[in-house]
Amino acid sequence: MHVVVEAIARHVHLCQEHLDILFGYGHKLTPRKYLRQPGMFLAAEDIQILGPGGKVSANLIGPVREKTQVEISMSDCRALGLQAPIRASGDLSGSGSCVLVGPCGEIDLEEGVIVPQRHVHLTPEDAEELHAADGETVRVSVHSDKRSLTFEDVLVRVSPEYVTCCHVDLDEANAVGMTGDVQGKVSL
Repeated sequence: MHVVVEAIARHVHLCQEHLDILFGYGHKLTPRKYLRQPGMFLAAEDIQILGPGGKVSANLIGPVREKTQVEISMSDCRALGLQAPIRASGDLSGSGSCVLVGPCGEIDLEEGVIVPQRHVHLTPEDAEELHAADGETVRVSVHSDKRSLTFEDVLVRVSPEYVTCCHVDLDEANAVGMTGDVQGKVSL
């Protein structure tokens, strides 16, 4: 099966409490661009992520979530002086810390910083076709000019709410020389 492979830049998902602190009470994120996954959008607002080594701007992804989650690459970890485990989205217990700064305030986030595990979103029908189950891992091969690569340990996420596609971070996309969305072949 072939899937779209998207490069995902550093970004932050905020809970409503943290959105209120960073942007003012009752603030609602402004959609700038709707993303491939239904209901998700790139917000017009952005924030700063601070670590002992420096700071970077980060996109906000809406809608708000139950818990704040910061997703950065290993290169970002090194540049910011942060420690962050490679984790599936939502697996935040014991994860990294940072400071988030918005126009109205800042938050000392004690946990919630991760390097997102590469993953493939599958509809139940596509998962059945692949004989893959939620939580398993697969391979995704991406071909490019002189930098083809097979990603191992790609986490399978299955939901009827998903659109089938694969997400890798910018470090991984740069290793392949990806520009824009490309096709990858999924195999067990």
